[in-house]
Amino acid sequence: MVTILGEVVYLFVSPGHNFFGHHGKPPDQHPLHSLSSVECVAQSGIVGDRFFNYKPDYKGQITLFEAEVFEELCDRLGVRDRGPGVLRRNVVTRGVRLNELIGREFTLDGVRVFGRDECRPCYWMDQAFAPGAEALLKGRGGLRAAVVTTGRISLGGKISLTGNPADVAGTT
Repeated sequence: MVTILGEVVYLFVSPGHNFFGHHGKPPDQHPLHSLSSVECVAQSGIVGDRFFNYKPDYKGQITLFEAEVFEELCDRLGVRDRGPGVLRRNVVTRGVRLNELIGREFTLDGVRVFGRDECRPCYWMDQAFAPGAEALLKGRGGLRAAVVTTGRISLGGKISLTGNPADVAGTT
């Protein structure tokens, strides 16, 4: 049985690191590209992204973030002038609780991925988004996942889980 959990609403890649590895230094200014689809390679990540082939078995080959959390963050901090790309996650989803996919295999538009760990927010969030973002995102910073199969993810693609729908709380 396949359970549809949600959908892909934004896709982003960046060729370089703006914050990662910049402790004590200013961020870089690598562009962030908003795309209609991305190509994923098993065990490597997203073609064209800064973490593609980063290191073997890297837990953040692809990163995800919930649109609903972004909208709440905007409301709580009164921010209206930036989009979800500033959070530097690859896939923005709607309708799925990402923390419930830690330790689970699921699909993004047919591409199998494995939820590895929470994307813990760091102090850069206060600079990239707004002061207070890091604290508000604790426990809701997104999901780091490994790419299991090669394929393409497109905007509007369904996020699904194969198996017993009772295995993931809160899904319908």
